[in-house]
Amino acid sequence: MALGVSLLLPATPAAAHNSLTGSDPADGARVAAAPARIELRFLSRVDPATTKITVVGPDNVPAAGAAPRFAGSRVAVPFKPGKAGLYIVGYQLSSSDGHPVKGEVRFTLTTGTPADPASPSPSPSSAPPSPSVGTALPSTGAATAGPAVPAARSDDDGTPVWPWLVVAGLVVAGLGAALLRRRATRS
Repeated sequence: MALGVSLLLPATPAAAHNSLTGSDPADGARVAAAPARIELRFLSRVDPATTKITVVGPDNVPAAGAAPRFAGSRVAVPFKPGKAGLYIVGYQLSSSDGHPVKGEVRFTLTTGTPADPASPSPSPSSAPPSPSVGTALPSTGAATAGPAVPAARSDDDGTPVWPWLVVAGLVVAGLGAALLRRRATRS
């Protein structure tokens, strides 16, 4: 019985694995007024040397106003809004055990800056600009450029949850069958 109950409890991440606990704006939010900064909150302290944050807006236009600022388990990125549309904040960091944690937060800006008529529109043959990546260095706080964070909506290594749900369902079904048999033998 104890084994069955333990299998029904949700699996918790290892204590050494960091994960996103919240953001401002929240994932999936629709905001009319552009925030001055985007904040990501994590389960434990974030190491600036191993953390990369990207912010891109519509048409893959970089939207980070400056390098991220780190304060314990929080990361704040100044936001440089563009036109209305979907903005994606990608993050990649290492947990204390070295395990990489990747993910993203998406929000929609419902009002944006008007298009500048003097700026040329990108031609279809030109590649979109790469998003900026800031990695704050512990001693100087300077930012360096690097590759974009791959799009992933996961806080860990991407292991799917469905196998655990199937196992939990089988355990519940087995427990139900055992209870029915026990009840039938008593009658």
